[in-house]
Amino acid sequence: MVSIDHVAHKVLTYIPYVLVLIDLRYEGVKCGRDGSVDNHMEMGKKLLAAGQLADALSHFHAAVDGDSKNYMAYYRRATVFLAMGKSKSALPDLSRVIELKPDFKSARLQRGNLLLKQGGLDEAERDFKTVLNSSPSDREEGEAKSQLTKSDEMQRLVAQARRSYSSQDYVTAAAQLDTIIETCVWDVTSREMRAECFIEMGEMGKAVSDLKAASKLKNDNTQAFYKLSIIYYNLGDHEMSLIEVRECLKLDPDHKQCYSHYKQVKKLNKQIRSAEELIQEYEEAVSKYEAVMKTEPNVHHLSLLAKERMCHALAQGQQASRAVSVCGEVLKSDPENVNVLKDRAEAYIQEEQYEEAIQDYETASKHSENDRQIKEGLEKAQRLLKQSHKRDYYKILGVKRNAQKKEITKAYRKLAQQWHPDNFQKPEEKKKAEKKFIDIAQAKEVLTDPEMRTKFDHGEDPMDPESQQGRPHHQHFHQGYQGFNPFGSGPFNFKFNHN
Repeated sequence: MVSIDHVAHKVLTYIPYVLVLIDLRYEGVKCGRDGSVDNHMEMGKKLLAAGQLADALSHFHAAVDGDSKNYMAYYRRATVFLAMGKSKSALPDLSRVIELKPDFKSARLQRGNLLLKQGGLDEAERDFKTVLNSSPSDREEGEAKSQLTKSDEMQRLVAQARRSYSSQDYVTAAAQLDTIIETCVWDVTSREMRAECFIEMGEMGKAVSDLKAASKLKNDNTQAFYKLSIIYYNLGDHEMSLIEVRECLKLDPDHKQCYSHYKQVKKLNKQIRSAEELIQEYEEAVSKYEAVMKTEPNVHHLSLLAKERMCHALAQGQQASRAVSVCGEVLKSDPENVNVLKDRAEAYIQEEQYEEAIQDYETASKHSENDRQIKEGLEKAQRLLKQSHKRDYYKILGVKRNAQKKEITKAYRKLAQQWHPDNFQKPEEKKKAEKKFIDIAQAKEVLTDPEMRTKFDHGEDPMDPESQQGRPHHQHFHQGYQGFNPFGSGPFNFKFNHN
């Protein structure tokens, strides 16, 4: 039989939980009865003033749900969206405010400014004119007049850019679109037109920047992803081409152009991967040519032929030091052998002996003047020599110039962990570690971004402001956004972490 004391003890144990539940229920009733919309509005304003945007947004969401005709709830929520860089979400709220209260001039000005940035020039113009015709304050009148003038100027430039583009004057059109995009930073149409100009001008890196922006500014922009895939494909970057065309198919699995291109890229990607795996057989090729020399060591021409092929296999197999030695043996007997000179030059580049590589390419060019491979190799060696006197991101991470993204990321993680400033206590050591850590982070950013890595490999430092002067289109498109960013936070927020 259960004792009364035991039952009493059980009851007393549960009393605190019952009281908590009653308290929670009471709070809910209080919120529901005591002007919940007003409470949410007041809490949202306080949180917004304190910079707690996510919490403020939750309260304004609740206020809108509680009273769908409260124009101030929509206006406050739009303000939070703008503060969070979510202009796409703010625009419908501002339109709803104007629908509920057509004489709310601040909302019209806000909407007009957003429409101007998005390239909705006609709609923006209507908003600014409505404000001017509604007895505005001096401040409102000044802002509306200024923005209306700017909108008119953009209208004129857009018409000029279209005429230039139609007449195939792509350089002029691109310059005009530059000016437009400085004001209409979120204008998808202008960015796509400028991308087409860059494609016609052969400036593929710039076209990629604009198309990437367009793919994010416009929902379900399958055409932007398709064009990106085509550009990467034509540049020989089959992996990036595959990534972009897959993004297109995620949005529309039945997209004919993307599906057709996907099959082609996937087939090519598979073939290239298979071919890349065969590079490992260069080691086997070297062994076989060594066997040839052992089989017939007394026939000079056979030995020379075997060494020539070994030289090529070693250079292609990234065994640079040994390649230089074997190639040198061949050149002692045949100093004008163009193929061996090219192979040794490539091995010298791998060893970062750029002056020696230049000398070999120049010697080879004397005996084969129209050889495109020699010309490109010489330009590459000269460029790398010049670049070697500057910051070298490959050296910072300790990887070779042909390192794959996986290898680069692995090296970055190891070095980032080693040089994390939190690992150092002394001020001078911590300061040195911070600089080293930033260099490591920048090296990883450049070498894992195909566009920036291509620029660096062509002798331009994407992280060096001086090398960017006079090259407005070589910057990432993110840098062109001022004020509210429709994509959220920027891409260059370095944090000291191990990721």
